[in-house]
Amino acid sequence: MAPYKPFNDVMKHKQNIEGAPTNKGGRLPLPIKIIGYFLFGGMILMGILAMIANSMF
Repeated sequence: MAPYKPFNDVMKHKQNIEGAPTNKGGRLPLPIKIIGYFLFGGMILMGILAMIANSMF
């Protein structure tokens, strides 16, 4: 028996016939993660700074 048991016939069909992956998928490489952290962190920081600057002036 497979380690992944489908919960209905549709998922069984996708797994057996269409070859749907059974795992959760891969992870992003570390450099791409770091770039994402800097981009989203920078956007959040700029938003906070913009709100502070807007309230001061």
